[in-house]
Amino acid sequence: MNIKEIWKAANPKGHLLTAISFLIPIVCGAGFIIAIGMGFGGTVQDTLTPEQFDLWQALATMGAKALGLLPVVIAIGISGSIAGKPGIAPGFVVGLAANAIGAGFIGGMLGGYISGYIALAIIKNVKVPSWARGLMPTLIVPFFASISSALIMVYIIGTPIGIFTDALTSFLRSMGTSSNLVLGAVIGALCIIDFGGPINKTCFAFVLTLQAQGINEPITALQLVNTATPIGFGLAFFIAKLFRKNIYHNEEIEMLKSAVPMGVVNIVEGSIPIVMNDIFRGITAAAIGGACGGAITMVYGADATVPFGGILMIPTMSHPMAGIMALLVNILVTATVYAVIKKDVPRDAIIENDHEEEDINLDDIKIS
Repeated sequence: MNIKEIWKAANPKGHLLTAISFLIPIVCGAGFIIAIGMGFGGTVQDTLTPEQFDLWQALATMGAKALGLLPVVIAIGISGSIAGKPGIAPGFVVGLAANAIGAGFIGGMLGGYISGYIALAIIKNVKVPSWARGLMPTLIVPFFASISSALIMVYIIGTPIGIFTDALTSFLRSMGTSSNLVLGAVIGALCIIDFGGPINKTCFAFVLTLQAQGINEPITALQLVNTATPIGFGLAFFIAKLFRKNIYHNEEIEMLKSAVPMGVVNIVEGSIPIVMNDIFRGITAAAIGGACGGAITMVYGADATVPFGGILMIPTMSHPMAGIMALLVNILVTATVYAVIKKDVPRDAIIENDHEEEDINLDDIKIS
């Protein structure tokens, strides 16, 4: 097998996306818990000593402790995706090792791959007597994969990863206004061009890594763009009327009735059927609007502690007006651009997907 075939068989992206799908509910749940606690004056405690804390301190502390285990969660998700149930314990142990050595979220990700592939190698290559086969998934694989991957984390890769993570965090925190503007625009445009697809999920993995280090603005930019884009497509209907244009078929108007409410709570996929009817113009409007919204998010410091929830993220920000401004600008720019560049269409036209596909020559698409 060549390197490309090995990479495809290993499927690292697929395992990461699986882990993220498990991670998001935990992050959201813990994020809202800590946001509620701190919003009512609670502070994070090292330990909850009986009769020495109130409800808000308890919520803030529980949320913070849960978020502090993100390296463990991502390691378990990746390792379990690779090796199945025998990979869960090694992922748990190597994630704790990443936390202990200061390798953080990146350490948890790499540790998940290491423990998962070690566990998978043991499953496939270690032969045991028939009487010991029942011990493979419960004792042999978890023990040897756990101890080997944890030692690799502690003695080989943990310290360099920790140094790199600290350097990256320091660099991002020291960036000036112009650098924040560029980073926000890039995140905002990239995360929306495939409307919740692999590029969006890859961006999410990157910005979630930064949030685990206490940098909330990048992930806020991504989520605000996801929220604003479907609403922008809805507003485009009314802006187009000002230009005496009709840009949607009746069927698309019905789609908007569900896409816009879904966008309010951060579900961007509802706008995909609309975009698919005019891919180039839809992606162009979304990317331009996303770049503007992402830039404002980064420059003015919208920093939601919860990486999901749409407008529900705004109360968790230390600068909620920055988040509101980023949302409004993103919505308005997306709507205006789409209303201007979209062709006038008859309201009662029937969408014929086969005809639309014939207009797109895939042979002309070049990927550089």
